[in-house]
This record gives sequence, C-alpha cells and structure tokens, in this order.
Amino acid sequence: MAAFFELRQYRIKDGKRDRWVRFMEERVIPFQVARGMVVTGSWCDPEQPDHYIWMRRFESEEERQALYKAVYEDPVWVGEFKPIIDEMLDRPKIVVTRLEATPKSVMR
Repeated sequence: MAAFFELRQYRIKDGKRDRWVRFMEERVIPFQVARGMVVTGSWCDPEQPDHYIWMRRFESEEERQALYKAVYEDPVWVGEFKPIIDEMLDRPKIVVTRLEATPKSVMR
C-alpha cells in the first residue's frame, strides 16, 4: 500500500482554542515528531472558533501502528499530555479521515 494521510478534525472546548494551538505547536507536535510522526500541517477555521484541523503522513499501515504505539503508550503521553488534552478537547466530536493522494496531488 502507498503512503497515506490522516486528516484529524477536532472541536475544542469553549474559549480554549488559543491555548490548544499553543499546546499543539509547542508540545504535542514536537513530541510526536521526535518519535517519528510526520505532521504535514495544522490549521484553525476562522469561521468556527472551536474547529482545529491537522494532518499526518504515514508510509504504511505498519508504520502508523508502530508510531501510534510509540506516541500514545509513552508514559509521558499518558501521564502528562492526556490530562491536559482531556480538559481542552471535545473527544466525542473527533473526526479522523484517512486520505490517499491522487496521481497529480502535490502532497504525496
């Protein structure tokens, strides 16, 4: 299977988006990148103040599974990151979409 992307759409609890963006950019994304994740971008929706979107790229399903384990089973993630995330993120509203690039896509 070819490389694929994971588009992640989150809803942030009221009034916490600026704090969320700082936390993602200063802590979460560097933590994940240090463990091998490829984060291709992150965005805020100017028309929906609770909407945050980010995207990651994986070479294969096997790589995705290994990276999930490396990140989400790490004691720092479980003990430090998860409690902070839980206070800002509306988890039931998470939408994750798996995307495969079309032949002429500039992101591959």
